Amino acid sequence: MITSKKLLKQKNISHGFFNSNGGKSSGIYRSLNCGVGSKDKKFLVKKNLKIVKNKISKKANDISLVHQTHSNKFVFFDKNFISYKKKFKADAIITNQKNLPIAVLTADCVPILLFDKGNNIIAAIHAGWKGAFKDIIKKVINFLLKNGSTQNNIIAAVGPCIKQNNYNVKKDFKKKFIKKDKRNRLFFKTKKNTIYFDLPGFVKYQLKSNKIKKIDMLNIDTFDKKNNFFSARRSLSLKHDDYGRNISIIMIN
Repeated sequence: MITSKKLLKQKNISHGFFNSNGGKSSGIYRSLNCGVGSKDKKFLVKKNLKIVKNKISKKANDISLVHQTHSNKFVFFDKNFISYKKKFKADAIITNQKNLPIAVLTADCVPILLFDKGNNIIAAIHAGWKGAFKDIIKKVINFLLKNGSTQNNIIAAVGPCIKQNNYNVKKDFKKKFIKKDKRNRLFFKTKKNTIYFDLPGFVKYQLKSNKIKKIDMLNIDTFDKKNNFFSARRSLSLKHDDYGRNISIIMIN
């Protein structure tokens, strides 16, 4: 489990970014695959989720996940939220409830954990290029601000994800971003006629654009095998028919 130094200083929350180590799955899912939507055996994924939950807190309720669709939709779980079992289609979860761990699953996309210490509210965001492009980060921050948060109090931890050197994209991809905002040129570089996109850099820029100053970039590349994270792109290059998912989790104690 990897932690954010900035979030670790906050005593009333628990959090963690988990890689592929320490679970029960085997084969291409070895071993802490938390992907409920993967082709892995369901009972093994459940065991892996229980390992993560116990690592965060023995008092924790079941981990709350959503059915991620690379959208800009989020859900807010308040005191009236009853069913942890219902799967909502969204790419971010927000809650102000204690002992309710919220989490997102990634395999190269960016996991972002937010905490407002003044308002005692947390968020977990799954930001792939599509969600980030559709402003999911801005939408979540705006919701927090409307519910009493301030930018100065919000801490953002940007977890392990694919780094620019391993994220090659096509010309149309680049055009799409520059058409939206010419400043997005900053997040592309060309090397030997191949275009590379800086997804974590783009995410950091969006956080800063929304006046979030307390940002912790973990700078760990999921594509790099030595870091022991699941990577969709690496699995694709190895011609695997599926891949495991990393989990990033946060909870108010």
